[in-house]
Amino acid sequence: MQRVFLKQSPSWANLISNKSGLIEVEINDKDPGFHSIIEELSTEIQPGVVGVKASHLCRRLSFEMADTSEES
Repeated sequence: MQRVFLKQSPSWANLISNKSGLIEVEINDKDPGFHSIIEELSTEIQPGVVGVKASHLCRRLSFEMADTSEES
């Protein structure tokens, strides 16, 4: 099993748990830093519908967080 750690906890994220290789992060959606990510990723998903695709958000969050695990 590998442990995953936040490289540097963003101001909008709090690590809740890290068990069995899965991490649980609480996101403060009122934080300006998180809002800037959402604004940056917002696109017109369908005509007249603006939002963020889950795959784009997950990819971006992986840049904000890092797997610093080492095999034990």
